[in-house]
Amino acid sequence: MIPWEQSSRVLKIALTLALAVLGAFTLWHLYAYYTYSPQTRDGKVRADVVALAADVSGRVDEVRVRDNQVVKHGDVLFVIDRVRLANDLAEAKASVATAKAQLAAAEREDKRYRGLADVVAPQELDVRRTAAETARAQYEQAIASLDRARINLERAEVRSPVNGIITNFSLLPGAYAIAGQPVMALVDQDSFYVAGYFEETKLSRMGVGMPATIHLMGESRSLKGHVEGFAAGIEDRERVTSTGTLLANVNPTFSWVRLAQRIPVRIAIDEVPKGATLIAGRTATVVVDDSVPFLPTAERH
Repeated sequence: MIPWEQSSRVLKIALTLALAVLGAFTLWHLYAYYTYSPQTRDGKVRADVVALAADVSGRVDEVRVRDNQVVKHGDVLFVIDRVRLANDLAEAKASVATAKAQLAAAEREDKRYRGLADVVAPQELDVRRTAAETARAQYEQAIASLDRARINLERAEVRSPVNGIITNFSLLPGAYAIAGQPVMALVDQDSFYVAGYFEETKLSRMGVGMPATIHLMGESRSLKGHVEGFAAGIEDRERVTSTGTLLANVNPTFSWVRLAQRIPVRIAIDEVPKGATLIAGRTATVVVDDSVPFLPTAERH
């Protein structure tokens, strides 16, 4: 029989080898998990942001909302110079009436002179016809101005184009709004999604439709979602176009130092727990369940 000391030594060696093998297996498992498992801590909550501007310029008469307020599609946000725009509409209507009367008179004269073609000089007929054509053009222009004035009055009330939340808003009554110049940002509540940036080594285990779990920083409850799509391209920061030859000037890289590129993956949000707050820009961790079937690569986009 093996003496106790020798048996103890063999046991220690065996235990050490077992721990070494277990440690190596654990390290390999962790390496494989972080390298190939479809999960990332580099995620951001995104949403469509509408830069809202007035369609007409003018003094702001009313402001009916405040910063960070939730609004519905069609809600009036603020009103621009309704009195002036109403006066513009009245003037446009008067201009149409005047142009219509002038057109009727010019057409009567043209018709009368054409009836006297045998006794009137051709030059006079041309003058009357030109006058009638000019009057018609002026009438059509007045109609167009009336339509524009009517639209401007309708757009005096600036309404929300989406269901959303107002942010970065500081407009006050009496301020002058310039057409086309944004005065607030409106975050579309129906457009929230998560942009997860996954290493390219993980894409082979991911596909459209795969369920995903989303963990927001600071939230104890997780959100449910699914993979909606993959970015078709990312910027190559080392690709610099030469102005002389139009050839790419690519910086040299070493084959033993290659970093995996991060590819944006769009994650649709399917379920938000009660009380969880979606804020564009929040940090998120995304874990994709790769145990379910997915669409082939060719159908990802």
